[in-house]
Amino acid sequence: MNNTIPFPKGILFDMDGVLVDAMPFHYEAMKTAVKEITNIDLDKRTFYLLEGMPVEEMALEIFKLKGYHVDNGSKKNNTANQKSEEVAKRKKEIFREMNTIPKPYDGVRELISNDLRGCMKAVVSGAAKQEVDTIIEQNFGKDNFDLIMNGDELKGKGKPDPAPFKVAIQRLNLNNNEALVVENAPLGIKSANDAGINSIVTLNTSPLAIDDFKELISEDRIFKDTISAGRYLKKWCISGNKN
Repeated sequence: MNNTIPFPKGILFDMDGVLVDAMPFHYEAMKTAVKEITNIDLDKRTFYLLEGMPVEEMALEIFKLKGYHVDNGSKKNNTANQKSEEVAKRKKEIFREMNTIPKPYDGVRELISNDLRGCMKAVVSGAAKQEVDTIIEQNFGKDNFDLIMNGDELKGKGKPDPAPFKVAIQRLNLNNNEALVVENAPLGIKSANDAGINSIVTLNTSPLAIDDFKELISEDRIFKDTISAGRYLKKWCISGNKN
């Protein structure tokens, strides 16, 4: 999609939990996989706080938080890493078996297709390429975005690593102050902060609250859902304000 804009600006959207209502499916898949392999009961709040991490890293963090005893061998061979690999593999299988394509939140399709024409738009997701391509194509059409990035491209450098957003603005040929990140998770906001890019939060169906983003972002940049952030996004696109 080619845009001719005198002052290029771009919005970098996370996909799951921001554009489409996928998080309940991911949570159920991860909860089931973790329970099967470690007998840990994964609560929703912990999962959402860790969202954005590559699944193996998330599993390791869950082990720590839940006091799951693992061996302290070498990183390559210890039980923790073996178990985290098993969790990641099983979670992927369960999610695939669900055979569902998450739908956009109310009003988001119109926001992407029509309301933000003054901006370049990118998807920056940690999900696998096939999953991202299918969800975006069936819900929005790939040509509604100038860039679509998936987790397979960055070789495990998921959020909170700033690499995904840094690479995105490089590919869009934007400066940091010409981009805005839209996220739903604390680790995504940390990723944007460390990349030096301003951001906003859309909670949508997340169980998280404003306090969960404390010290990461100001309260006035946290919205109840993506569509309620639409006015802010439209204003940001058409204004000369780079903040």
